[in-house]
Amino acid sequence: MAVSKPANSAPYAHLLSPGRIGTLEVRNRIFVTAMGVSLAEDDGQCGDRIIAYHEEQAKGGAGLIITGVMGVAWPVGAAQPNQSAISDDRFLPGLRRLTDAVHAHGSKIAAQLHHGGLVATYSAKDGHQLWGPSLPPPFKGDFPDAFLPEEMAAFAGAVVPQVKVLTREDIAVAVNQYAAGAARAKAAGFDAVEIHGGHGYLISSFISPYTNRRDDEYGGTLENRTRLMREVVSAVRAAVGPEFPVWIKLDSRELEKTPGITLEDAKQAAQMAERAGVDAVTVSSYHDVGKGKLHSASNIPHEPEANIPAAAAIKAVLKVPVIASGRIEPDRANAKIGAGEFDFLAMGRKLLADPHLPRKLADGDAERVRPCIYCYTCVSTAYVRQQVRCAVNSETGFEYLRDQAAPPSGRHYAVIGGGPGGMEAARRLSAAGNKVTLIERGERLGGTLRFASLAYEPNERLLNWLRGEIAASDVDVRLNTAATPDLLRSLRPDHVIVATGAVRDMPPIPGNDLPHVFSGDDLRHMMLGTSSPALRRKTGLFIRLMTKLGAMTGLTANLAFVRQATQRWMPLGRHIVIIGGELVGVELAEFLTERGRRVTVIEEGPKFGKGLTLVRRMRLIPELREHGVSLCAGVSDVRIGAKAVTFTDSAGQAHSVSADHVIVARGARGDSALAEALRAAGLAVTEIGDGTGVGYIEGAMRGAARAVQGVAAIPLT
Repeated sequence: MAVSKPANSAPYAHLLSPGRIGTLEVRNRIFVTAMGVSLAEDDGQCGDRIIAYHEEQAKGGAGLIITGVMGVAWPVGAAQPNQSAISDDRFLPGLRRLTDAVHAHGSKIAAQLHHGGLVATYSAKDGHQLWGPSLPPPFKGDFPDAFLPEEMAAFAGAVVPQVKVLTREDIAVAVNQYAAGAARAKAAGFDAVEIHGGHGYLISSFISPYTNRRDDEYGGTLENRTRLMREVVSAVRAAVGPEFPVWIKLDSRELEKTPGITLEDAKQAAQMAERAGVDAVTVSSYHDVGKGKLHSASNIPHEPEANIPAAAAIKAVLKVPVIASGRIEPDRANAKIGAGEFDFLAMGRKLLADPHLPRKLADGDAERVRPCIYCYTCVSTAYVRQQVRCAVNSETGFEYLRDQAAPPSGRHYAVIGGGPGGMEAARRLSAAGNKVTLIERGERLGGTLRFASLAYEPNERLLNWLRGEIAASDVDVRLNTAATPDLLRSLRPDHVIVATGAVRDMPPIPGNDLPHVFSGDDLRHMMLGTSSPALRRKTGLFIRLMTKLGAMTGLTANLAFVRQATQRWMPLGRHIVIIGGELVGVELAEFLTERGRRVTVIEEGPKFGKGLTLVRRMRLIPELREHGVSLCAGVSDVRIGAKAVTFTDSAGQAHSVSADHVIVARGARGDSALAEALRAAGLAVTEIGDGTGVGYIEGAMRGAARAVQGVAAIPLT
């Protein structure tokens, strides 16, 4: 039963306080940061998809929404498909629909004025040149290495972009395009405009000494390199008048570019923008795009608060407010706003995971905020030319379909399997007013998400959230229960949803029956302190100790305890070979390396990290190499011996790797046996999650949403 609580927003008093940028007043300090989400129409118009997407953010309580990459020169300068445009008056009706929808729910909205410049590779498919200050340096780095073949085909297309080095006349055209876009934004009812001056786009490419090699008044000194920025700000200010709020997004630094924008450059550029007439500065950062790991190190950082010190440094030299962003938790942001380090927080990934985060904080329901797990599903879509998605929130990007997805009410559903798919389906059906029985054969909810939480800590946030949502609901949870046909018939549900997860068989590798060889299920039982006959034979005292501790104290429900226990007591030798280099294998390698093991991963396929999102793969694979993990792809003839694993590499060379223990991270497959047995017993059944084919967290969450939507169309018999 859900328990109501009095509203308590005091822990976020600064974050939730009203704020002002110029003449713009906002209800709180939480902004939706500008993100390219590819939700506009093919012709640049704002249609139902993008309007519903931003309207949901307004319903969720954001103080301000900043639209992503609104093209002032569209279709020239387009960085992605289905990018919204503001380059012609024909876009005004759709833009007005957007602003009206947001205003109806009390939020304000700013248009981000954007020209992709040298990064506008998507526009090249239609023959458009990339606009830039000069020819860029040759591309170099490991960025392409992380792509699977199908991803590279989607990213690169078939067109080699051509660069247009801008003349003074071209620069004047671009300045006028920004100004005209700002005037249209004002006419369409936007409350402000943000000029995109970062991330390698047109203005940023002029500011950066890495891409600006000009020798005229637009190149050389910082004063000259910021000339385009200052001309754009002045032109925009003239177009909208002195009272309309205008600000600019700037890079605080360019990681590993030599020479690149430095923090000192950024501080001076921000002061120049302030003198030119901006009402605020958004602080971001950028990177050398040739280095894959850096794609999650700058504007979309993996490291918490990576850009916050720069925001504080820039605020210290300005009189106008500063908008900060970059993986900072609400309580930390609240404290830093209170300390004067910045004025507003622009959130991206967290508001994709839960657009109602501001409202929940204000209502004292912080624990009900659906967490971002920093898996980079949302970010990676842009690299493969797809619309935005979120692994933990299946509605993100699909808000316009919500009326079609309304679940039924007043029915009885049995959900089998207490993993993420089962918990998500159960909570959705219960929230719609149904009776739900959730059946789990184990002693705790979580399924393989418990193990995934050990390998990658942010997953634990989702696990805890799902458990909390089930605990706060009316779902009847039955643990340690086998979902037999007799039990299901006795419950008499209107429909059964089977979410039992994948079966993880041991593949037929010579030597797989040796005592030092663990399957993925063996390792999962060992890490979580649960038991199986095969594992008891292999791990003896350790598994008995962990199981006993769990029975006596419940400590194994606490994953922090399990992490500490496995750090000290995990019965694995120093040298580990992992057979299988997809998501499970490489995340296990990360987990074991952090615990002092020497790890080798061998993979029959040509690439590592299949199943990981592209941007997370770009980070994790280089980090494994940096930490000494040996990665061997394209192998064949794998054999497990008593003390070593042998294989042949992609060049035909034979190798032998010492192995105290071997973990086989392969063999996962869907299993419909239970679903078929229940159907044979006369029950109406829908299957979801890894039982239908391994889809990991996003597959489980999205499968649950689709299943709930699907049963809505099934009439009662």
